[in-house]
Amino acid sequence: MGCIAAVQCAITAILLVSTTVSSDDKSPIPADPSSLNTWFQDNVKPLADRKGVIDPALEAAEAKQRTIKVRQDGSGEFKTLKDAINSIPTGNTERVIVDIGPGEYIEKLKIERGKPFVTFLGSPGNMPTLSFAGTAREYGTVYSATLEAEADYFVAANIIIKNSSPRPNGELKGEQAVALRIAGDKSAFYNCRLIGFQDTLCDDKGRHLFKDCYIEGTVDYIFGSGKSLYLGTELQVIADAKGNFITAQARTSEAEDTGFSFVHCKVGGTGNGAYLGRAWQPRPRVVFAYTTMSSAVSPEGWSNNSHPERDETASFGEYKCDGEGANPAARAKASKQLTPDQAAPFISLGFIEGSKWLLPPPS
Repeated sequence: MGCIAAVQCAITAILLVSTTVSSDDKSPIPADPSSLNTWFQDNVKPLADRKGVIDPALEAAEAKQRTIKVRQDGSGEFKTLKDAINSIPTGNTERVIVDIGPGEYIEKLKIERGKPFVTFLGSPGNMPTLSFAGTAREYGTVYSATLEAEADYFVAANIIIKNSSPRPNGELKGEQAVALRIAGDKSAFYNCRLIGFQDTLCDDKGRHLFKDCYIEGTVDYIFGSGKSLYLGTELQVIADAKGNFITAQARTSEAEDTGFSFVHCKVGGTGNGAYLGRAWQPRPRVVFAYTTMSSAVSPEGWSNNSHPERDETASFGEYKCDGEGANPAARAKASKQLTPDQAAPFISLGFIEGSKWLLPPPS
């Protein structure tokens, strides 16, 4: 019992380290899912109500927006997204909304670090698809992404981002294929769909919000060293003979202020042995709160990745989840059912310091 208590204390300490909440970000996400959107609207006000509160550079950029249209039929300023991105100057200081018409854009895209304040905007009724068949074999895993967003303050809304590479069969080296790599800070995704198999989303680094999104995959399909809040997002497991792992968060030390928090999400899909996360690195930090889990989730819930010592260093937490896959009875040693105080830092905008940079979704 003494060993168990020591492990639980260690996990609690790791969960709480470096997760600070600013005074403007303390409003907790409500337990009732029907209240989520109202809560978000109350806590993420438009620019007119936030002057002098949000980051000064962001406020200045939002005050001088411009829109460029991409249409495959030639009715916009550009026919390709690559040309639209190239038109944005390095050192950009204004919000550039790239209004993307319907259709499938087969392009490999990168928004360089020197081009902040870019928005990709599609129509919710006819979402455009960004598609490319890049693999780790050709580009390296993280650089195989269809879309790499390295710049800060990137926003995407109503966009499908897909890696169209074939499903890995284990016969070739380097079959990993990323749809989206997000490596800029203070970036938000609203009503986006991320489609792939292994390594669909490289949540590489920086603070991010994913709200009302859909993410599917097989193995490690949300991975990286980002610090991200996933709200009302659907995680779809595609059954795989080699096993399913939803997250592979890459925190290596207690000093790293990174982690993934999933709140009011849904975990579904095919198969019945998916792990919510694996200890790919020594000190991953992942929390699921108020999330509905189907029978696709393994009873153990979490994996130490065949490193028993990571049972004591991994920070895997659950808080008031429900569904067939949320039963805590057989949960892995590395995971913990959180108390309200332990869960609090992960169920507010303070997790990503959202009061400094989040704005309502573009329309």
